[in-house]
Amino acid sequence: MERNRQQESTEDIERIQAINAQLAVVLAEYDSSDPPRGRGSRPNRSRNVKRHRESRGQYLMEDYFIEHPIFEEVDFRRRYRMRRSVFNRIMESLCNYDTFWQQKPDCSGKMGFLPQQKMTGALRMLAYGAAADQCAEITRMGESTTLECLKKFCQQVETLYSEWYLRTPTLADLHRFLQRADKRGFPGMIGSIDCMHWEWKNCPTGWAGAYTGRKGRPTIILEASKVFQRVISGSAPSVTFKVNDITFSNPYYLADGIYPWWSTFVKTIPNPRGFAEKLFAKKQEAYRKDVEMCFGILQSRFAILRHCARLFKLSTLRSIMVACIILHNMIVEDEFVEEDFVEPNEIDNMNPAGANVYDRPLDDEGRPIPFQPVGRDGQNLPQLIDRVQQLHSSYLHKTLQDALVVHNWNFGSS
Repeated sequence: MERNRQQESTEDIERIQAINAQLAVVLAEYDSSDPPRGRGSRPNRSRNVKRHRESRGQYLMEDYFIEHPIFEEVDFRRRYRMRRSVFNRIMESLCNYDTFWQQKPDCSGKMGFLPQQKMTGALRMLAYGAAADQCAEITRMGESTTLECLKKFCQQVETLYSEWYLRTPTLADLHRFLQRADKRGFPGMIGSIDCMHWEWKNCPTGWAGAYTGRKGRPTIILEASKVFQRVISGSAPSVTFKVNDITFSNPYYLADGIYPWWSTFVKTIPNPRGFAEKLFAKKQEAYRKDVEMCFGILQSRFAILRHCARLFKLSTLRSIMVACIILHNMIVEDEFVEEDFVEPNEIDNMNPAGANVYDRPLDDEGRPIPFQPVGRDGQNLPQLIDRVQQLHSSYLHKTLQDALVVHNWNFGSS
């Protein structure tokens, strides 16, 4: 027994010595290698660069943000993609939300960057698709600081404004959409749907196969992924409309050929036969250009979406995309003047509306009835299956398409 114990202890000592020898080799290789160089006040690092941030911040204020700046409002709108009032509103919200945007002294007592400098760096990267070091001449910030401003700006804009600028359509919005579509020959239509590819230059090699599409390069797709979540759950407003004396109970989107044959999509006819089908295909493709133009405006306004994505994390790319959409909606709300829409209070039986919108039932106290989830015992499961089958019905898709062909032919002739 004692001999076995001595043998085991000898083996343990030899194992520990081998591990220590391997660690010594690793440490020696690390000490002999060149350490990564970075700027800072620690030894063996590059010296700090005097960027004169205070004077450049004062010049930036004189250029754009004082009472009588050097550059006029037109120049500010072109370079920042928004009016100065929208910029100041976002800056105030960010400074109240996070102290990162406020100007604070550092450990040596020198004042840090102005919030205008930090937002200028982020917006120049979004608007012009510039790299982080390209903004140093304007903001006098380092590359890492500019990237940090970009990431924080996009994440916090999404946090502060997504609830309003990415909200689902209200009843008034649905009335306006349906009335506009009915005038163009598509009763019951609430919009167009499409997707946009954003090339991912720095996609990890292990993920390249999963994100490579028909263009042969890794891309990220922007599309509406939760459009029918409320429809399936039964919490969406009910829209009924009549086309060619046929009543339908689900609104629809105009789509191209890549989307499935669902009852909520109306696609064009690839090989139309006859004048009625040719007219329908022409009007459907012309109306669907609205969403194509929207993507074009988004890419022309924020060039970072037009160029290749140079960041690595999907979460960062997602926040950049969402922030650009929110900023686009804020700019449209600030600059675009739309005709006033008055919701009809009285029903005209002689000229009925093309579509009617009904909110969900209310309880005795006037509160909306919540959605009842499917229970473990199968409660409410048949209703859920019925909604899914109605959504995926190719028969309803074909019936609606044929009805719209006849409706547009009669609508055009009248």
